[in-house]
Amino acid sequence: MSDSSPRFSSRFAFLVSALGIAVGTGNIWRFPRIAASNGGDDGAGSFLIAWVTFLFLWSIPLIIVEYVMGRTSRKGTVGAFAHFMGKPFAFLGGFIGFVAAAIAFYYSVIVGWNIYYFGSMTFSDLPTTTDSSWELWNNFQNSSFPILFHAIAMSVGGFAIYKGVSSIEKVNKVLIPTLLAIVLLCVFRALSLPGSMAGISYLFTPEWSQLKDPRIWLDALTQNAWDTGAGWGLFLTYAIYIRKRYGIIKNAFTTAIGNNLVSLLAAIMIFSTVFSILGNDLNMSKPEILEIMKTSGPGSTGLTFIWMPQLFVKMSFGKPLAILFFLGLTFAGFSSLISMLELAVRNLIDFGVKRATAVGWIVGVCFIMGIPSAKNIDILANQDFVWGVALMLSGVLVAIAAIKYGLSRIVAEISSDIEDDWPVPLWWQPLINYIVPVIGVVIFSWWMWLSATVYAPADWYDPTSLYSVATCVVQWSIPMLTFYILNQWINNRLENPIES
Repeated sequence: MSDSSPRFSSRFAFLVSALGIAVGTGNIWRFPRIAASNGGDDGAGSFLIAWVTFLFLWSIPLIIVEYVMGRTSRKGTVGAFAHFMGKPFAFLGGFIGFVAAAIAFYYSVIVGWNIYYFGSMTFSDLPTTTDSSWELWNNFQNSSFPILFHAIAMSVGGFAIYKGVSSIEKVNKVLIPTLLAIVLLCVFRALSLPGSMAGISYLFTPEWSQLKDPRIWLDALTQNAWDTGAGWGLFLTYAIYIRKRYGIIKNAFTTAIGNNLVSLLAAIMIFSTVFSILGNDLNMSKPEILEIMKTSGPGSTGLTFIWMPQLFVKMSFGKPLAILFFLGLTFAGFSSLISMLELAVRNLIDFGVKRATAVGWIVGVCFIMGIPSAKNIDILANQDFVWGVALMLSGVLVAIAAIKYGLSRIVAEISSDIEDDWPVPLWWQPLINYIVPVIGVVIFSWWMWLSATVYAPADWYDPTSLYSVATCVVQWSIPMLTFYILNQWINNRLENPIES
């Protein structure tokens, strides 16, 4: 890419776009449930401690690597791995790119759910009971609407990246500030509810003995990796379009910490609302409240799509807040979805495919591949499990690419370009060299162990079982082997892109 190629127009445009990568439905939908699931009798503060720890041990170090790889190579994941590890390893960049695309297949379906619920909250009465809330959900899932709204989400996502970085930054300049305003408004309303402080107290009270439990640390890392998007290749893709004067270190910290603040705000909103309505209005005990928050429901949807609508109806100004809540979820989903689509499109552009053609192909393929998840929530849950675990592997591969390129070399290159940036932290090299690979391997192995002993102990060898070891290995092997076989062709296309 030449110096005349497109770049983000300003540091602000880049930051809101990068924050759009990190801030997604996982912040608002998944984080509060995971925090509740890892809470003790008195509080969930120990989980928050572990979660913040991994922000600095995993997410920020990997985001720095991704920024370096994208800005240095000016290529997508495939070209960046060829540049940093050598041509024989270009296929690893292909695998990472496929993992992000595979997540986009079903992530678009979830964005579609939020669009539907935003419309339902806007034009229909809020469900007043658990039965009516389940009826709304079941009627939606048993119709053709999930496929229709999946198509709408994919189409809007494709339109958002159609003109490249210029349209990406314009969309995110609207999405992210609006999303933050919605979250803050909902937080202020939630805090004003009677009994809300009980939820805040529970969220931030640590039970120090829980820090001895490895499960809390494992869930904290998994959530932080999902929260920030570190190791996916998404930051790498956006870094292609940043100017050198924007810096790397300061932006990596700002992006990651900003993302975690949004997660905390979402948790404050959810815990305040749930504890107030269920505890203060319905006189439920703390164990009963936590059981509702922990209950996943179909595809981990229970708290968001079954309980939140009927909680809003029980508070003043509940309907407009419900509308804003699902609008915020929709915006959060779109900001992340467009980065996943851009990653795949960028790799095709590096092969010489024109952007318009690449967008058409990626949107079309992602829509088709997402139809099974739209039709069957068990398939969506399987895809979320398979490719969510694969993100741990992706993070390890990103760290290995940096090690192969040379960590001292990276530090020297960053330091020589510093204008308005912070120096590379002294702890960054040992973390990438030792801690991140070890953490990634441990977490990856742990999830495989859980699959074999807890999730699918009787049929861990069956690739058709939703949470088996075999379903992961088989699905990962297909893209990995395909890209490995095509590695020479990939390098030829990178060196001699043929416009099409």
